[in-house]
Amino acid sequence: MADVARRAGVGAITVSRALRTPERVSPEVRERVRAAIEATGYVPNLAAGTLKSRRSGIVAAIVPTLRSAIFAETVDALAEGLDAHGLQLLVASSGYSIDAEAQILRRMLGRQPDAVVLTGTRHAPEVRSMLRARAIPVVETWELADDPIDRAVGFSNRDAAYRMTLALAARGHRRIAFVGTPPEVERRASQRLDGYRAAMRELGRVADVAMLDELGVTIGSGERAAAALLARPDPPEAAFFVNDVAAFGAVQACQRRGVSVPGRLAIAGFGDFEIARASNPPLTTVRIPGAQIGRTAARWVVERLAGDGEAPDEGTPRTTDLGFELVMRDSA
Repeated sequence: MADVARRAGVGAITVSRALRTPERVSPEVRERVRAAIEATGYVPNLAAGTLKSRRSGIVAAIVPTLRSAIFAETVDALAEGLDAHGLQLLVASSGYSIDAEAQILRRMLGRQPDAVVLTGTRHAPEVRSMLRARAIPVVETWELADDPIDRAVGFSNRDAAYRMTLALAARGHRRIAFVGTPPEVERRASQRLDGYRAAMRELGRVADVAMLDELGVTIGSGERAAAALLARPDPPEAAFFVNDVAAFGAVQACQRRGVSVPGRLAIAGFGDFEIARASNPPLTTVRIPGAQIGRTAARWVVERLAGDGEAPDEGTPRTTDLGFELVMRDSA
């Protein structure tokens, strides 16, 4: 900082002020400091600032996977919302394992984050105790919670799947299969399966459940699942996939085999990711508020930190349901 100050012709305290509260420094001085920083390659010591302010400026987030676009919209919106207030997002992937999530969280807490954002509401027992002991803002996302650690924002995966199954039936499809992941792998997939089963019971029909292979939710696993369905002596008329990535793979499998979509097999996904709109035919799907979830989580974190981390008042709702939308396109 002293090198920057000498080069800019100002005092070290002015350099500090230009970095921390630039509105208190004239534009001309800010430009000189900026040019000096660029010329010297200076990087501010954020750890030193953390000791003084007791704030790290870091928000830790754990998502189940970074291998696909499933959580990309939420993470992008979260990062943008935090960055606008000078907060840095630190992201890690748990691989859909609650035990891995607990281990990652323990390491992240060692970096003294100002807040934590988690995906889902199912965690290892020590996660809740660790976070409540820290008394920092915590937001659980992508699900609804009866008893959130702090705050939760998401939508009902069960209701979304229930509504989509009924919508497929309303289109005239009688034999409707659900293609998901084992319930122990991902809670949200299990909730969608519950919604599908409830709809089939209401329709008076037998549930037909298939699972993606051990590689999880990928385009390839969707292709293989669709091939297995089509190879049955009496294949279903419609297949509702646990998300758009696998559903897109199913469309590709049908095209390779000359199977008409939706003529011979109607296909629906979940998420309304970019891949759903790029599919040919475009995918029928459930549009989820991924970006809005991220923006809401960022806003809550910023508001809580601005209020010195005070927990919500008793009258403040701790869980927010952002809803979902059925998007009926040509694939079903």
